[in-house]
Amino acid sequence: MERDESLSRSNDMTSKIDSVNTGRLDWQKALERAARFHGYPAPGVMAGCVMVDMALRRLPHGGLYDAICETGKCLPDAVQLLTPCTIGNGWLRIIDLGRFAVCLYDKSTGKGIRVSLDARMVANFHQVQTWFLKLAPKQNQNSDLLLSEIQGAGEKLYSIHEVRVLPRFLKKLPTGTRAICPTCNEVYPAKHGPVCRGCGGATPYVPLGCEDGQSPTDGEMRG
Repeated sequence: MERDESLSRSNDMTSKIDSVNTGRLDWQKALERAARFHGYPAPGVMAGCVMVDMALRRLPHGGLYDAICETGKCLPDAVQLLTPCTIGNGWLRIIDLGRFAVCLYDKSTGKGIRVSLDARMVANFHQVQTWFLKLAPKQNQNSDLLLSEIQGAGEKLYSIHEVRVLPRFLKKLPTGTRAICPTCNEVYPAKHGPVCRGCGGATPYVPLGCEDGQSPTDGEMRG
């Protein structure tokens, strides 16, 4: 299985790199792919593409790399655009520290490259500083000038460091045993408690017809 994963990752990584990155990031192709994948070429995605590209070019070719994003906004999409790491396959993890930073690392050793958008560096780039520090409402920002500035800045906006991911973050937690929720009859991880988290009050929705804040009863979510 490990060998199949290695071949799959290597082939997928090579395919994505060749189509977007030929030694340097192909900006136009990245813009087009960001528009298709993200909905529009958001500055956070485009800056993220530069960051991912920076990390990839400093890692040995052909390795098995996982990714950590320190924010859930925009940056994870850049990882998913340029690498085979996705949230769904578990190779991309979001650890929300509120920082615009990404780390690509060897899944076995934890050794990797962390790249962050550096507030000290953006001071020299007015459009980027205004966007990154939210100095003006989004509608008052010039998106074309902002993207042009991100492109023109190259690697000047970022800090980059060699790091080692802590062992506890290298381990993938097992799902554990499953249970059937006595309230909704849906399967959930038994470690969550006597009922699923949805029936425990964490559900983000209720069936149509329920009053605001009313918890769904057994079977209601099934219609």
